[in-house]
Amino acid sequence: MKTRIEVPDDTLFGPDNLPYGVFAPEGQGFRVGVRIGEHVIDLAATLADPVFAEPNLNAFMAQGPRRWREVRDRIRELIDNEVSTAAVHLLSDVYTKLPVRVADYVDFYASIDHATNLGKLFRPDSEPLLPNWRHLPVGYHGRAGTVVVSGTDIVRPHGQRRTASGTPDFGPSQRLDIEAELGFLVGVGSELGTPIDIDQFAEHVFGVALVNDWSARDIQAWEYQPLGPFLGKSFATSQSDWVTPLAALNAARMPLPEQAPEPMPYLHGSQPWGLDIDLAVHWNGETVSHPPYSRMYWSPAQMLAHLTSNGAATRTGDLYASGTISGPAPDQRGSFIELSWGGAEPVMVNGLRRTFLEDGDEVVITASAPGPDARRIGLGEVRGRIRPARWA
Repeated sequence: MKTRIEVPDDTLFGPDNLPYGVFAPEGQGFRVGVRIGEHVIDLAATLADPVFAEPNLNAFMAQGPRRWREVRDRIRELIDNEVSTAAVHLLSDVYTKLPVRVADYVDFYASIDHATNLGKLFRPDSEPLLPNWRHLPVGYHGRAGTVVVSGTDIVRPHGQRRTASGTPDFGPSQRLDIEAELGFLVGVGSELGTPIDIDQFAEHVFGVALVNDWSARDIQAWEYQPLGPFLGKSFATSQSDWVTPLAALNAARMPLPEQAPEPMPYLHGSQPWGLDIDLAVHWNGETVSHPPYSRMYWSPAQMLAHLTSNGAATRTGDLYASGTISGPAPDQRGSFIELSWGGAEPVMVNGLRRTFLEDGDEVVITASAPGPDARRIGLGEVRGRIRPARWA
């Protein structure tokens, strides 16, 4: 039997979106699917390619942009006609998991508003931006093994923290924070010693996902000099369970804000890869911020070009994220250290004055972008709830 999928006109997950994920119906194994409205189409049951029977997207992503286009076109044909009834599942009836086997993880620091805010907080008597910031996309190498799927609880981390006396102690983080980010997933890797040209971005990157790079600010503040983030970041990074293909964001592409000084030649591309994506941060059900990705200083194409400029190899499943997305207005800040201005200006959340995360808090980050014909597409959500530290 076949069925026609009814897609509401106002959905953020129409045929112009078609994000990929990995799902399992009750009592069955995980396989690749595509979301349409409030349904999931089982691609293993509809397309004659064994990569869709895999429990992650890696094998499909490795097939490259030509195959990505072919599959997207074929899915649209199916939706326009009829799909096997057995291959269509309600989203509410299936389980999802981390859609990609993450090979490596790098996090950047690409928002000029976020970098300026933190510079003012941490170095109030100096220039907010360090001398290198406008010349290269600053980043750090994260921990792929602690990237978790949306909905995974986050255990409050332990670490060393500086006390008022200037000496450290060890215990649960008291300044636990979020970072609202956009992540980019590499589909086609590159060889060691061969940089990726900035204009080859779309030949390598499969799609985007929402990211929350949880941050223990007190641990981070003590450890980050001289080598940068480590245990204050590596305990957990959450990623959405649906990956929006790069092709779905064509209508969201836009020029970058002015970059001064002009980037070096290897960071100067011929194609615009700014993205008009609007995020929203929800804290215990209350919307507290609307970070605009359109304000990002460095593009994802520049990030990838810089990441590989020394000849570093990339692999299928590599995840690199934008860093905190913030805008110039107070209600556009993508981290709670900015929203509360280091804890000095508490935020009202459900009638309570709040600064950093408490046990039991839930944070949900959502996003949408322009699609064709004045419609919008959704990038899903990344959700996480804070659980108590596992020892005192």
